[in-house]
Amino acid sequence: MTKTLRSEGFPWVKFILGAIVFAILIALGTWQVERLFWKESLLAEIEARTHAKPISLADVETIWATQRDVDYRTVTVTGRLLNDRERHYFATYDGTSGFYIYTPLLLDDGRAVFINRGFVPYDRKNSVTRPAGQIEGQVTITGLARNPLAEKPSSVVPNNDLVRNVYYWKDLPVMAGQSGIADDKLIPFFIDADKTSNPGGLPVGGVTIIDLPNSHLQYAITWYGLAMTLLAVAGVSLWQRYHPKDPSGPEADQSQASDLTSR
Repeated sequence: MTKTLRSEGFPWVKFILGAIVFAILIALGTWQVERLFWKESLLAEIEARTHAKPISLADVETIWATQRDVDYRTVTVTGRLLNDRERHYFATYDGTSGFYIYTPLLLDDGRAVFINRGFVPYDRKNSVTRPAGQIEGQVTITGLARNPLAEKPSSVVPNNDLVRNVYYWKDLPVMAGQSGIADDKLIPFFIDADKTSNPGGLPVGGVTIIDLPNSHLQYAITWYGLAMTLLAVAGVSLWQRYHPKDPSGPEADQSQASDLTSR
């Protein structure tokens, strides 16, 4: 039997394939660990931004100009709501279908920034059904700055229905164009209003959803676990290959005795 094992040689093909799979599993686990550290850092940064003292719109614009990232920074802005130019973004809130109301806020310098004033139910889309919430005159709004989208997030997202004023993704340039705001007068990001109550109760503010799943630790454990399992299986296989059971040992004698007894 020893000669037979030696003549068969080492299973190099299986060894190489197993090593490749093992390396891939370790690489996937390590990548998930790196993603875990990145996600934890991101969540900590968002937590710090959302709980920071509000800064001015000018400060947020400076950050945008240098970093192109103002997401979740707390900001306070003052201006006049252009209620007749609001845009409607299809959304759900607390399990109810409806719309987020995006209204341009006209600043003293003639520019405008789109404010996500909050949620209204589907049947309250038309502003005439919620006249109390159409605030006139100067207002000061505190909320979270939000980055614009460079393109439609997915091919499964419907195209915006400009005729019905229903948006399925936040296309800021188009929203501005539909509202009669020139490109050079547009603040290049959004602001989500906080939970400050509006007259009449609508729109319902503070609808920003911060839900970034962090399952990278579980994924890392899974990949590393599979790698260790593969290593264990390979080790057992090699051990059995080079330490075969002795056919003349006690087990063989018992087998032979059993066979004789049955006869």
